[in-house]
Amino acid sequence: MEFSAKQIADLLGGTVEGNEETKLTTFNKIESAGPNALTFLANPKYAHFLYSTEAGAVLVANDFVPADEVKTTLIRVADPYGALAQLMRMADALLNPQPTGIEEPAFIAPGVEIPEGAYIGAFAYIGAGAKIGANAKIYPQAYVGRGASVGEGSIIYSGAKIYHGCRIGRNCIVHSGAVIGADGFGFAPRPDGGYDKIPQLGIVEIADNVEIGANTTVDRATMGHTLIGSGSKLDNLIQVAHNVEIGQNTVMAAQGGIAGSAKIGSNCMVGGQVGIAGHISIGDHVNIGAQSGIHSTTPDNQTLMGTPAVNARQWMRNMAYVNRIAELFQRVSTIEKKLTK
Repeated sequence: MEFSAKQIADLLGGTVEGNEETKLTTFNKIESAGPNALTFLANPKYAHFLYSTEAGAVLVANDFVPADEVKTTLIRVADPYGALAQLMRMADALLNPQPTGIEEPAFIAPGVEIPEGAYIGAFAYIGAGAKIGANAKIYPQAYVGRGASVGEGSIIYSGAKIYHGCRIGRNCIVHSGAVIGADGFGFAPRPDGGYDKIPQLGIVEIADNVEIGANTTVDRATMGHTLIGSGSKLDNLIQVAHNVEIGQNTVMAAQGGIAGSAKIGSNCMVGGQVGIAGHISIGDHVNIGAQSGIHSTTPDNQTLMGTPAVNARQWMRNMAYVNRIAELFQRVSTIEKKLTK
């Protein structure tokens, strides 16, 4: 594909500063882009690359004021990052047309209807009573269990597993290796020290426009449901335990773990490697820094860091003292020596 800077600006409702006829054929990062690449500048800490980049054109904000001479073409838009995402979605649609139809061999249980525009890849398994929505894509070697449902326009990538009875909403993405609906971790201790397994009879319910990363696991409920609210995004390698409820438009980075029956509100941002204890509630609009440990219920509109997590400002003050422990220990030791003389 090849577009001029002016064509791209017209698509985005932007304006061009520089050569309108600059030909652009790819995307790249601002620090490593070549003369046919389009890049963007949204984070001020990357602004210094603008004056040395070899990119053909750079998306910048309408109000951006260069601090030095700019040799490349600028395309001014309201939101550079959002504009880049829009262009990349368009490019993805052109470069990766969506497959349709049923590949052989695939197993589709008798009575399961595959609607128009849907795709079932080779070696995929669709169990009895499953429901597949229009334009859904079930890639090779994916598993959709008995009575499970995959909503309209959703994508289940190769090797993902949707256990029996679980529900995937519309326009969701479940990446390879993800497991939706494995048993929750429920065991009753016996007097002899062993454990009896508690049957996990609930389901996982994933609302519309949710994305589940590779090798992430969402356990089925003991009773009722484990719920992922609409618009939420879970990164790779996350564990969501039984009966957890996550609200709308909450995002969670990789390697986090949520223990059973915890509730996370809407519009939260959870950093990587965060651990959340079971049977607690986290409010709406809560931001949690990476590697934090959340052990108690948290109200709305908090920013937390540390283990156990505290208000981010308090955590930074605490860390300032922690970093001075060696110095303070030395001072106390010196004072003690003087006092014992």
